[in-house]
Amino acid sequence: MKLPYIPEDAPFSGDQRAWLGGFLAGLHSRAVMGGATAVSAAEAPVQAKPIDILFGTQTGNAEEVANEAADLARSKGFAPRVADLDAVEMDQLAAMENLIVVISTYGEGEMPDNAELFWDALSATTAPRLENLNYGVLALGDTGYEHFCQAGKLIDTRLEQLGAKRLADRVDCDIDFEEPATAWLAAAMPEAGTANADAAPAAEAPKKAEKSGYSRKNPYVSTMLDNHIQSGAGSAKEIRHISFDLADSGMTYEAGDALGVMPVNAPDLVEAVITRLGATPETAIVGQDKPLGELLSTGLEIMTPSRDLIRALEPQAKDDEFSHVVSNGDKEALEAFLWGKDTLDLLNLNPDLALDAAEFVSWLKPLQHRAYSISSSPKAHPGEVHLTVAAVRWAYNHRQHKGVCSTFLADHVPAGAEAGIFMSPNKSFRVPQDDSVPMIMVGPGTGVAPFRAFLEERRERGAAGANWLFFGDQHRASDFIYEDEISAMSASGLLTRLDLAFSRDQVEKIYVQNRMVENGKDLFAMLEEGGHFYVCGDATRMAKDVDAALHQIIETQGGMTPEAATEYFNRLKREKRYVRDIY
Repeated sequence: MKLPYIPEDAPFSGDQRAWLGGFLAGLHSRAVMGGATAVSAAEAPVQAKPIDILFGTQTGNAEEVANEAADLARSKGFAPRVADLDAVEMDQLAAMENLIVVISTYGEGEMPDNAELFWDALSATTAPRLENLNYGVLALGDTGYEHFCQAGKLIDTRLEQLGAKRLADRVDCDIDFEEPATAWLAAAMPEAGTANADAAPAAEAPKKAEKSGYSRKNPYVSTMLDNHIQSGAGSAKEIRHISFDLADSGMTYEAGDALGVMPVNAPDLVEAVITRLGATPETAIVGQDKPLGELLSTGLEIMTPSRDLIRALEPQAKDDEFSHVVSNGDKEALEAFLWGKDTLDLLNLNPDLALDAAEFVSWLKPLQHRAYSISSSPKAHPGEVHLTVAAVRWAYNHRQHKGVCSTFLADHVPAGAEAGIFMSPNKSFRVPQDDSVPMIMVGPGTGVAPFRAFLEERRERGAAGANWLFFGDQHRASDFIYEDEISAMSASGLLTRLDLAFSRDQVEKIYVQNRMVENGKDLFAMLEEGGHFYVCGDATRMAKDVDAALHQIIETQGGMTPEAATEYFNRLKREKRYVRDIY
């Protein structure tokens, strides 16, 4: 019996191909050993032992670590099977022997999109017992959030409750996750235990695109090619189109990926903080290899107050409201108190408080990159990468406040200037592989960014599938960004349908979710044709409202019960036909 052949043009990613290869090899070995023509045990090659590596990710970091785990597993003689958590049913989980889970936490302690269905099934009373499973959980998170690594903690605890045994204790990684993640994988990865000299080698690793070597720790210094305002006169927003030169960087990307930008803190804020500390830019800080001015400019986060700073400053600030919300542990009240305030605002709660610069620095978190959805297709703009960025500005306490990276780009990186960038792949957010299937995109405001890239990608590929865009903002006259391009795409037939929702152009506010419901019959029909549904933009309200509208459309237009509509919706997620890039 020969192993089934997977055609080169089969619609599988490298990781999916490797998983299928391992799965089919396992079936093959069982069939050979159980068939009438079975060879003797001495003659039969021992198949490489499988290990399952599952990931849950919102931005791609956990998937990157999962692929690193797969490389390590192959080096130890395993046949790794890599998949996202939602791709696994509970009966498949129960059949696994060794499992590595790499999972990030989204928002305030939530599961990432591609782990929600898995968690629902795992946490249910119907989940199977898992006494035969050995597992390890690597959790990625950010200590700036209250529910640090909550998704990993929940899965780790639940697997233990179901009888599974740990390969290693869970490790919770902060934003600088690379080194602790690598160390944990080395300690947690079991030995394959296939000492037989005739053992079949593990499947070769799927071919990967060569990495450029640039990352958030080693960004590429790129030249700005274009930086202009897209929003019109009278707009309450400042939305910019930005283009970076990739030159000879060797960096590649796909439509749907994100670009990491390394910001520099606003010079006026840096100066004000230094003055408030009674220090100078040249002040030396014990244990640091850079002076205070440089640390506060490029090394540390000074816009958003850190949790350590809040805890340390509260008893010294002598502010009754601040002390009340901190001591009561009321998360919503604390968020309301902090709204609009930066670190300097908290320092100024007590103008008489003298602070040691070194102690202040110890309360701060490292300055992190900001990730922006890429708004270009590399096929349409070779050697370039485009962004669509809303510069965030607000006034508080008689002082202008600024978004760290958005205003760094707007105010300090004109055309010809330079900034550090790197690619952040998002393999779950991609144009359909099948060029004939419909594509439905919901992207108000800057959420249109990846869909500009998607439409360019489909145009360059000559894709025949229908393309439907829901776009909106406040006013058509001033907030219809990329209007000329979108209109041209409509006129050419590339954009099959365009539904607009400008909320403040009439008395009753209209949003993209309202347009969805109005066109529910056609939208459901497109889903029935195999359409892919994409959402990009605000996670706090818009994404939840779009989610609810889609559930409503499926239920009403499909004539389904709420339970059947939920299962239909979940099937879209399992099939990767409902995906989101939200922030």
